[in-house]
Amino acid sequence: MSDKPATIKEIARILNISASTVSRALHDHASIGLTTKLRVNQLAKELNYEPNQKAIYFQQGKSYNIGVILPELSESFFSTAVNGIEDAATLRNYTVLLAQSHDSEERERTLVAKMKAQRVDGLLISIAKNTSSYDHFEMLKRSNIPVVFFDRVPAIKNVHTVACNMETGTFEAVNFLLKRGHRAIGMINGPSTLYASVQRKEGYINAMMKNRLKFDPSLLVNCDLTNEGTIRALDDLLSNKRKPTAVVAFNDYVVLFAIRHARSLGIIVNEELTFVSYSNMPLVNFMDITPMASVEQFPYLQGQKATEILIDILAKAPVNNDEKQAYFNITVESKLVLSDKVKI
Repeated sequence: MSDKPATIKEIARILNISASTVSRALHDHASIGLTTKLRVNQLAKELNYEPNQKAIYFQQGKSYNIGVILPELSESFFSTAVNGIEDAATLRNYTVLLAQSHDSEERERTLVAKMKAQRVDGLLISIAKNTSSYDHFEMLKRSNIPVVFFDRVPAIKNVHTVACNMETGTFEAVNFLLKRGHRAIGMINGPSTLYASVQRKEGYINAMMKNRLKFDPSLLVNCDLTNEGTIRALDDLLSNKRKPTAVVAFNDYVVLFAIRHARSLGIIVNEELTFVSYSNMPLVNFMDITPMASVEQFPYLQGQKATEILIDILAKAPVNNDEKQAYFNITVESKLVLSDKVKI
């Protein structure tokens, strides 16, 4: 027999039956007798028959592809999230199409349009740090392409989201520092456009208020998450008249930049200036000087949950009326993880 995959028409011709009978037999249809099913399946196996997935997907109105747009795959947080996404997608027979916005709103818009053109069934998105307008996502809604945002989610209503609770994580981080005797605690926050930055600020303020301390807005600075931006932010804090003895940084990359800059200034890190971070990434374990604690955000779980939600949405009929649409807003609780060097 030829190694070239056969077609339904070829099987039908050899067995002298109709193509529709072959198709129903291959799909174990109840209207086809057992003898015919056995003959069809045996010949299909001998001829290396493979179903035409494109044709099947076309009939079902699905591609079984989901798009994923995230800021930077090079960040271990997002690569870990992708592991969760791919594992969950594979279990449900979906293929993942991956793209990076490189933290550019313009590129994110272009990628959304391209994913739509590729006819993905749905999208998983962690928005760019400077995304401030969301009309490109409204375009997807009008086309009945569901979107689930994860980790970096927009501060808008009527969207599906999976995100870590940054407010409680920040409360834990600041409270940890307060218990260790720090009172002038600085924060290097992310861009104000990110909802996660808002949550971090709220957690910081709540921790201060719960401990009957006045919130000093001059001790909270925003940065663009780059090395240069972090250096400027730390310099601003160190020049403050209430020079902080501890700093909470937006993530482990920012804390890495900040620690390196502090050391270049001759500061003894975690003695003269203590650092706490977010993400709890593996790279922290390879640093010679690490933050005293880091807020675990569970990227694998976020990616997994977001994918499961998206595929569950795709399994249901699309809803055009917003009033009838139920939106999933899943919160993953964060956890403060202490460094091995911390003495309880």
